[in-house]
Amino acid sequence: MDKVIHFEVPFEDGERATAFYAEAFGWQLNSMPGYQYSLATTTPTDEQGRPTEGGINGGMLARQGPITAPVITIGVDSIDDAIARIEKLGGRVAIGRSPVGTMGFSAYFHDTEGNLIGLWESV
Repeated sequence: MDKVIHFEVPFEDGERATAFYAEAFGWQLNSMPGYQYSLATTTPTDEQGRPTEGGINGGMLARQGPITAPVITIGVDSIDDAIARIEKLGGRVAIGRSPVGTMGFSAYFHDTEGNLIGLWESV
């Protein structure tokens, strides 16, 4: 069973949005240089950055392209295999498999209801 492992919240003004979530919920937000992306830590993590208390962490990014509302991300063993299943079931790819530094790969798809959902494949 694949799990929800991440979320993303788009913003118009990065400084305003990160300040809001840090103050409203106590999240730690750390900018990733070169990516226009901030990592959001919402729950304690281990040495590898994995949540230790059952929650999920996420990120914040500039509102753009198909990412116009909050997105959940599902961890999969293979994005290519997941996309093949998704398309067979009536979903459609929004953003294909893309490398994210040396950490893994991401992709986005629209489900049969039009929702944008993310995929993550670790290396």
